[in-house]
Amino acid sequence: METEKPALDCVEEGGWLGEGRSETQLTSVTGPDGAEAADDDRPAWDSKIQYVLAQVGFSVGLGNVWRFPYLCHQNGGGAFMLLYVFLLMIVGVPLFFMELAAGQIIRQGSIGVWKHISPKLAGIGYSSCLVCFYVGLYYNVIIAWSLFYMGNSFQYPLPWEQCPTDVTTNETVRECAKSSPTSYFWFRKALDITNSIQESGEFNPIMTGCLLAAWAIVSLAMIKGIKSSAKVMYFSSVFPYVVLFIFLIRGLMLDGAMEGITYMFYPKLEIWGSVQVWRQAATQVFFALGLGYGSVIAYSSYNPIHNNCHRDALMVSCINFMTSVLASLVVFVVLGFRAKTIALKCVAKNLDVLNMMTSHESNQHWWPWFNMSDVSSVSIAEYREWYSHYSPMVGPKVTDCSLEDEMNKGVEGTGLAFIAFTEVMALFPASPFWSTLFFLMLLNLGLSTMFGTMQGILTPLMDNFSVLGRHRTLLTVSSCALGFVIGLLFTQRSGNYFVTMFDDYSATLPLIIVVIFETISVAWVYGTDRFLDDIEVVLKWRPPVVYKYLWKYVCVFAMLGLLAASLLRMVFKRPTYTAWNQTTASEMTLEYPGWALAMIVMLIVFASLPVPIGYVHSVLKNRRVRDTPSPELAGQEIHREMYTKCSSAEPLDSGSRQVLSEEDTIPPRTAFLSVGSEQYRLLPQQEDDDEEDQDTGL
Repeated sequence: METEKPALDCVEEGGWLGEGRSETQLTSVTGPDGAEAADDDRPAWDSKIQYVLAQVGFSVGLGNVWRFPYLCHQNGGGAFMLLYVFLLMIVGVPLFFMELAAGQIIRQGSIGVWKHISPKLAGIGYSSCLVCFYVGLYYNVIIAWSLFYMGNSFQYPLPWEQCPTDVTTNETVRECAKSSPTSYFWFRKALDITNSIQESGEFNPIMTGCLLAAWAIVSLAMIKGIKSSAKVMYFSSVFPYVVLFIFLIRGLMLDGAMEGITYMFYPKLEIWGSVQVWRQAATQVFFALGLGYGSVIAYSSYNPIHNNCHRDALMVSCINFMTSVLASLVVFVVLGFRAKTIALKCVAKNLDVLNMMTSHESNQHWWPWFNMSDVSSVSIAEYREWYSHYSPMVGPKVTDCSLEDEMNKGVEGTGLAFIAFTEVMALFPASPFWSTLFFLMLLNLGLSTMFGTMQGILTPLMDNFSVLGRHRTLLTVSSCALGFVIGLLFTQRSGNYFVTMFDDYSATLPLIIVVIFETISVAWVYGTDRFLDDIEVVLKWRPPVVYKYLWKYVCVFAMLGLLAASLLRMVFKRPTYTAWNQTTASEMTLEYPGWALAMIVMLIVFASLPVPIGYVHSVLKNRRVRDTPSPELAGQEIHREMYTKCSSAEPLDSGSRQVLSEEDTIPPRTAFLSVGSEQYRLLPQQEDDDEEDQDTGL
């Protein structure tokens, strides 16, 4: 039915329904049943502290403990930290604020948010869901490993303190003797690992059981949505900080703690000229805040509409960074103690060799000038200074003892948590207590991130598909069951190599692509000025105009540069992984076989495909809708109705309510807020007979 032309002059805004909602700002949106959307039944956080703990728990994860310290130490110490803070402020915080604001204003998961801007952008949300699923698959395996180690911590002595004895020969197991008790326990007892990714081996029954327990915990915690997971967050988000402070206090009392801190923070400003270091810093910022997963959007969508999301963005980003610094301090005081203990043992061993050589050597002009009779009084610096002068004269039996070399061993990823740290726990008095505490901390860090990852999957699906929203419990349990079944890939004896593959390649490129499209959607499709207008209505004040330029230029070009650097690295450096050789009892770097490379490419392509597929699907559907008259409104080409912006002083009559195509029909939510008091009215087709079709959307 046509609407009468209003008496006042109205300005045409131009834009076809179903094409680009980026051209509109609507005060209400029609839900699936045709009625005006309501948000009254949407779950909400019980308190602000619940929400903050959830966001902090998701963004602060295992990467803060075992990735950031390693990057900081390997890439210039304090200089890398300054570079990280710089990128955090000009790229990380603006993008984090953008996701928080979009989720809070639209009150939808990742699919609904980008579909709201334009139906052609719905694929961005689906890509986020797929990447979250990838990450959830292997992240829960790490939680399973933590469960296994925590269970083995209730023993004295710890099972990785000493090498086991071979019952057949009554000698120390050769693989353990060639490596170390902690390495042997990790590779042989925990993983029972094969020599390469091409040797699959049978399933590891103990790890399969631990993985089942991990998925059961996640399922129980998520079964009632944020109402149940938020209560778990009170413990899982706070407990790691308690443990980190306990470890820091205990670690500062250890010999070698200050050496560890010095090695970590010593600035090397020359690293700023390395493109590789910039890439690593940007990637760490990107993953530390959890950008692109959709979890940040999902959590903020349960907030009150007028929540101060700008303050939340600054607060969570600062907490995340300070947690990385705290974790780095803990890691390096502990690694400093470990390295100094090993180096002093090395000095003592070499001095014993030198003492034995004195009885056979008459020319002693190269003997040490320090007191060899009191080994404990010899410092590492003294020994190394002597060794640097006389190493050619003493032969291969006497070796160098480097504190820095020891600190560089096993300080990244699983090597830090399950080899280096377990070795230190064995040196502590009351080692089972410290070991249990450490792995309980890892378990909680992993779970809090896992809850956010699952929320990034479940919330968009429930918001976008009403049938799933009505069966939340079934969806949660089914998702966890599917995750466990696919996760069996990681519990076979070669499973650790697949964990490495997923961690290195399945999420990185797809997430960067997702965030690039997110930024372009807000900055160029919807418009930064309009987005800042919406945020101003929410916050009651306008954010600084610097965000406009950061979103439009700095963030877009920074993410494009990161994508290009990541692609070039993959092209020019064939992907490799670290394998454990049982015969030599040592790690070695191997190239992925052809089928594994194909699997890597498939994972990346499959996660990125929803973006172009969503665009093409929307274009084809809108074209079909335009070409086929609606059966309900025969004779009317409702697809070409235009809207006009009028003063809110003239109320919209019932006949002017928008009619949305099936593509635009999404679950109940509020839309991007209108600017001031403006509203929108549909214009009758007769007023626009002479205009040609336009495509104002993406």
